[in-house]
Parts: sequence; C-alpha cells; structure tokens
Amino acid sequence: MAATGKKTGLSLAEATKRHQALAEDVAASARAYYVDDDPIKSDAEYDADFRLLESIEEDFPTLRTADSPTQQIGSTPSGAFAKVKHRVPMLSLGNAFSHEDVGEFVARIRRFLNLDTEVPVELVAEPKIDGLSAALRYSHGRFVLGATRGDGSEGEDITANLRTVVDIPAALNGDAPDVLEVRGEVYMARSDFLGLNERQITAGGKVFANPRNAAAGSVRQLDPAITASRPLRFFAYAWGEVSESPGETQWAFLERLKGWGFSVNPLTRLCHRTEELRQFFDELALQRAALDYDIDGIVYKVNKLALQERLGFVSRAPRWAVAQKFPPEQATTVLLGIDIQVGRTGSLTPVARLQPVTVGGVVVSNATLHNEDEVGRKDVRVGDTVVVQRAGDVIPQIVGPVLAKRPADASAYVFPTRCPVCNSEAVRDEGEVVRRCTGGLICPAQAVERLKHFVSRNAFDIEGLGGKHIETFWTDGLVRGPADIFKLADKAAEIAEREGWAEQSVANLLAAIDERRTVSLERFIFALGIRQVGQATSRLLAKTYGSLAGWRQAMDAAQDPESDAYQELVDIDGIGPAVATDILAFFHETHNRDALEALSEQVTPADFEQPAADSPVAGKTVVFTGTLEKMTRNEAKARAEGLGAKVAGSVSKKTDILVAGPGAGSKASKAEALGITVVDEEGWLALIGEG
Repeated sequence: MAATGKKTGLSLAEATKRHQALAEDVAASARAYYVDDDPIKSDAEYDADFRLLESIEEDFPTLRTADSPTQQIGSTPSGAFAKVKHRVPMLSLGNAFSHEDVGEFVARIRRFLNLDTEVPVELVAEPKIDGLSAALRYSHGRFVLGATRGDGSEGEDITANLRTVVDIPAALNGDAPDVLEVRGEVYMARSDFLGLNERQITAGGKVFANPRNAAAGSVRQLDPAITASRPLRFFAYAWGEVSESPGETQWAFLERLKGWGFSVNPLTRLCHRTEELRQFFDELALQRAALDYDIDGIVYKVNKLALQERLGFVSRAPRWAVAQKFPPEQATTVLLGIDIQVGRTGSLTPVARLQPVTVGGVVVSNATLHNEDEVGRKDVRVGDTVVVQRAGDVIPQIVGPVLAKRPADASAYVFPTRCPVCNSEAVRDEGEVVRRCTGGLICPAQAVERLKHFVSRNAFDIEGLGGKHIETFWTDGLVRGPADIFKLADKAAEIAEREGWAEQSVANLLAAIDERRTVSLERFIFALGIRQVGQATSRLLAKTYGSLAGWRQAMDAAQDPESDAYQELVDIDGIGPAVATDILAFFHETHNRDALEALSEQVTPADFEQPAADSPVAGKTVVFTGTLEKMTRNEAKARAEGLGAKVAGSVSKKTDILVAGPGAGSKASKAEALGITVVDEEGWLALIGEG
C-alpha cells in the first residue's frame, strides 16, 4: 500500500493532483490581488490555502517546485513610475497562525543551525504595520532614492513623494555608512485617516476604505503635492544595501536607526525565550484596538546578525523571520447569488455575491468559494445569512451559513457540469478539486484569459492594453492569439474609430506594443501560460537553456522519456516530473507550436544573461550527498546558491561537483564513473574560501 503523508493523509498520487489544483488557485488569487488590483479572496482564506499547500509540500518535498506559491514573493511594479532594481531583494515573510506555529519556527531554526535546546535564541518582536513597504537609499547621509517593494527585485521610484513624509529624514544625524538603504513601512494613523476622509467627503473626492488603502494611494500619486497634503508616517525596521556592517544584532541596528533620526515602533521588544513571544502577542492583541495605527500581527526576527546570515533565505522569505497573524474579524450578511468564473486553464471558480457589509471598517460584496467541494462542505445556499470574515483585505471568506436564518425554500447549490461560457462539458479528474471546461481554445473565456495573462505585468507588460481592451478586441475579431497583438498596427484606423479611442491613444498603444518586441526570455516563457510554469520556473528554464531556440530544441528532444534531454529537464532543481509533464504537454500540442512559431516571427526574446559572479563555483552544477558535519544540508545548499552555483538533486553528465560526506553511496560511484569532480566537506569549504 502506498505511503500517505503525515500531515495531509494523502497518497503521492492524490497529493500531486491536489497540489497542482491548489497551487493554481492560490497563484490566481495572488495575481488578482497584486497584479490586477481586484482581489478574489480574503487574507484568512488565502492563508488557509497557503498552509495546506505547505503541508502537502512537507509531506512530499518533490512537489515543492520553484513556481509553487510557497516560493513566491511580492507584487509587480506598475507602469506609472520609473522602475528601480533592488540591489538586495525585498523579500516577503513566512506566516504563523498560532503559538504552536511560532514554537515550530524556533525549532526549525535550532534544527537548521544544529543548536542544542539549552542554547538561547534571542528574537526581536515588532508590531506588523498594515501599510506599504518602502526602501530609502541614503548616500553620504543624504536621502537620494525611495522605492516601493514591487515584486521584490524591482519596485517603483517614488522618491519625490517620500520626501514629503514627516518621519523620513532628508539628512541623517551623526555618522552613517556612505551607502545605507533603510527599509520600513509607510502608514497612516487612524485619527489622520478619519480626518482625511472627512475632507474628501467635503471636497467630493474619493473616500478611502481603510488607512492602508489611503496610505498606498497617497504614496503613489503622480503629483507629489497631493502626497504632501496627506498625513503619512513611516516606521523603520530593516536595511538593504549597506557599505559597512549594520552591527552585530537586529536590536542594535534599531538603536542606530533612532540615532540617525528615524521613527522605530516603540512597542518593539527583545525576547529571550519562546514563552516571551507568546506573552507579547497576547498583550498586543489586547492593545491592538486602542492603537492609533493598524497592525495585523507581530514579526519575529532572529536577533544575532551572524545567525541571520547562516540561516539565509528561501525563494520567498528569510529563514530567520516569521509573521504571526492576528485572528480575522467577522460579520454577517446575505448570500445573493453564486456566479461561475472560467479561468485561462478552464478552471470553474464559484464566486459568492454578497449583500454589501462592513467588516473591520471595510465594505465587502464578493468572496471566492474556490471550488464545488468548498460549496458543498460549507453548504451555503442562495438566500442564506452567512458569517464572513476578513483579516486585512476587502474580499471576505465565508465561514458558513447561519442555519437558524435559512429561508424555507433555500435549495442546495448544484455545481454546473457544463461551461457557462461555451457550454462545453466541464469535467473533474479523479483526485482533483477543480472542475475544468474541456472547450480549450474554442472557449472564449479561456482564450481571453490567456491573452490577459500574456499582456499582464509579469509577462509582456504592455502598457495601455488592459483586460477590457483584450475582451473587446477578441470579441470583435481583432485579436485571436498573442501574435495578433503585434499586428494591430494594420488595424490602427479601425481601432481609432471605436468609442474611447483617438489617434493619439492608438499611437500610444502601438508604441507600447513595439517596445515589447524584445523581452527577456523568462518573461517570454512565463507569458505562454503553460500550466504550473510561473515566474520562478520560467527563470529556471531560461537559465538552463539560455535561448528560445535552445529551449525549443531541448523540449522537442525531451518528448522521449528515455532521452538525456528529458532527464536534464526533470533534474532541474525546482521542476521535477509533474511540472515537466505540463511543459512537454504544451509542446506536444500542434496549435501551441503553431502559436509559438507565429509569435517568434513578431518577437525576439533576449538570451538569458548569467549574473556576474566572482566565486569559484558560479555557474557550476553542484550535488550534495552523504552526511555533512559542519553545517546542515539545507545550509550548505543555501550557501552554494548564494555563491551563484546551481544545486541539483541527482548526479548526471551536467554535474560539475559532487560534495560527498560519509555514507555517500551510489551518487559518489556514479560521479566517479562519469569523471565528475568529487570533494569532501573540507574540500568544498576550501574551494569556496571558507575552509
């Protein structure tokens, strides 16, 4: 009998299907919130799905691909501001939802560092401000650049707006590093928020839903004078690029921030034991309502910077920090209807239409119900009074119905078995939770959603060609596939005659399209919308194959599961057999190859540029096997990747170095047979200059 996961109770086959559907759902929710500014899920509901995804990956680590939402961070910068590359990535944080989760976070740190239980792990605990993350760059003590977090690697230049924030000093007090990037949160106090909305009502302007929205909207104004009129504040708590060490501890750095003239949250506390974290969380939960600014949890960070450096990062978050969220707020309202939305991969998603209700100060009217199992499990019916909750965003989670208030004629919701858009059969594969339209390219909803994905910010990012334009262009036959977008110049006169278009706006659109005739290879791959291939996997493919021609040739060869090309694909750390199956399925379809060929005639993807690195292992493929004594396996992998190496899970002809500890076994034998360099742990440390 096949083994089942300890956390989920699923078999590998069940977990693979569940993971694929859940990852797609969570990724779609993240895109809706960060890219489309149109959230379809509450924080609480998103967090619950995210935790289940993490549990599946803990049970079956081979499912943890580079494109899993558990490995992703941030949002994308808009086109309204100049873009800024972060020299040190601005990462997201992992989440904890209970005191037990925080205890496990500390335990993971001990395991990673091989620390005995008697060795104390100091942590800095600070309130998690519900605002907008920003990075402030100082050169020789003067403020020279301010940026949003964006997608973690690239943000928006909002320097002029941040100069108007009272808590951001134009010049630093005392001695500071020549280069200093301070990071923190722009926010608006509750009292100032209420005053702002009163002035907006009087002036007939926009009324903001909550302080966070007000702060985010204010800091992104194109006119700095408008930002200056808004009462924004700033709490500093971290650093990015610095020309000298920020100190020995997180706590000491916070003290330096105060000395330089920054505001640091006065409730921040240094904790020496896990019990103190629990106590601080409970105290702050009681104080939360009385504070003059919104917080949605507490962030815990390892205090010693030397330990932070050893712990390093996973793709979306530091290992040395975690955010514990406060419980969500609740209200009741009436379920007016359940609509079905069809995604670009054919997934049918039920969306609840709610009688508008205020939850935690925000008016909400929609909620995703995820899939038919969710509708059935909660047994929500049209006309029901339902309990909804939110934990930081506008769209709530439906907790369940209030049965005592159920109308006598309310009937159970019957999930459709045919697509509401094209009437094709909607099927649900065994082991999956998602029902999908089988219409494929004949389904207008799927075709349109794929085109929307193609032009989205993380893909081709064509300014001025939004979702509404894609819908109308598709409906009227102007665009049927991605290549058609680059032929719109032939239809400029027809577009200019449409309502809302003029000669100049058409010229702007065509110029924006022409600007995207050359894009990076990873953007090109991501834009194709291959199932399970998100930004991280697109980058892995671009990095591995280097060029579009190289990738296409390799994928053609990899159609043979016995080929070296197939083995190379599945050996890419972060891809594996499940993702490889979807990539190869894309290339197996004639219509996809035709669409790719047509697009290649219009667009020239730039070959992947390997980042410059001066370490002796940069660009090398490294495999670790056996027992390591001076560091854990995870720590060794993280260090290798930080030096520019590629870490693989198995030995092949592409492997450059095998690091073999005691008990290396068959991998060492295979490496020797292939003539691959084999070193022990001491040899590895000497090679990277740490011996």
